[in-house]
Amino acid sequence: MPTLAFRVAYDGRPYSGFQRQPDVPTVEDALLDALRALGVLDGDDVPPGYAAAGRTDAAVSALAQTVAFEAPDWLTPAAFNAELPGTVRAWASADAPDDFHATHDATRRTYRYHLYGPTLDDARVRAALDRLAGEGDFHNLTTDDEGTVRTLETDCARDGDFLVLTVAADGFARHMVRRIVGLVRAVGSGESSLERVERVLAPEPLDGPAGVPTAPATPLVLADVTYPRLAFDPDPAAVESARDVFGERRVEALTAARVTDDLCNGIE
Repeated sequence: MPTLAFRVAYDGRPYSGFQRQPDVPTVEDALLDALRALGVLDGDDVPPGYAAAGRTDAAVSALAQTVAFEAPDWLTPAAFNAELPGTVRAWASADAPDDFHATHDATRRTYRYHLYGPTLDDARVRAALDRLAGEGDFHNLTTDDEGTVRTLETDCARDGDFLVLTVAADGFARHMVRRIVGLVRAVGSGESSLERVERVLAPEPLDGPAGVPTAPATPLVLADVTYPRLAFDPDPAAVESARDVFGERRVEALTAARVTDDLCNGIE
C-alpha cells in the first residue's frame, strides 16, 4: 500500500497528550481506534511505517500535527473523520515517498502560544524573544540532557489582551516552548530583567527555585510542521467538517466565558 501523510487538527484539552498511555485518553488512541473501526488496522499495533511529527503534551492543541503510514487509497481525510471524535479532525493529505518518516523528515516545527497579558510590556517581551532567537543551548529550559542546541526563530503580536508568541525551530526539547513563555512573561511583567535571558542561555545550570517555570499547556498550539518533500491537499469536505466542529467548540467556550464574566462582575 502507498504511504499517506495526514494533517490532523485537535483540541488537546480533553486529552492526556498525543502519545498513547495506559488508562488515559490520548489523541493517538483516537487515531488508532478510528483506523481499527475503518478496517485499516487490526489489533493493538500501529500501521506499517507509522510515525507522527511530534508528541504534544497534555492539553496542548494542534493545527498541523502530521501522521503518516501505509494506507489504502480510499482513506481520505473525510473518510478518516467518519470514525474520529469531533475533537480530532484530519483535514489534508499528501502522497509520501516510501522512505518517508513523519518525525525525522520534518525540517521545522512552529508553535503559537496565546499568552494572556493585558498588562505585560510588549517591548520587553519582544526584547526577550529577540535575545532567545538564533542558535543557542537551551539546556536551562528543558529537563532533557540531549538535543538542547537549537536555532530558534521568534515573533510576537499583540491581539487585544493577548500576546501571540510564535517560536519555530527544527525541533524542541521537552517543555522548551512553555519555559520560553514562562521566561518572557517574567521579563514582560518586570519580575525578571532582560539580563536573566543571558543567564538562562549561559552554560551553568539553573536548578530549583532559580529555574524557569513551565507555562500552562492549554494556550499552546502546534501550528505548522514543514516537510520539503510533501505537498498537502486540503480535503474540502474534511475542512468544512473541521471548521464546523471547532466552531461549535468556540461557541461553547465563549458562552462559558460569558458565564464566568457574569459571576466575576456580579460579586461586590
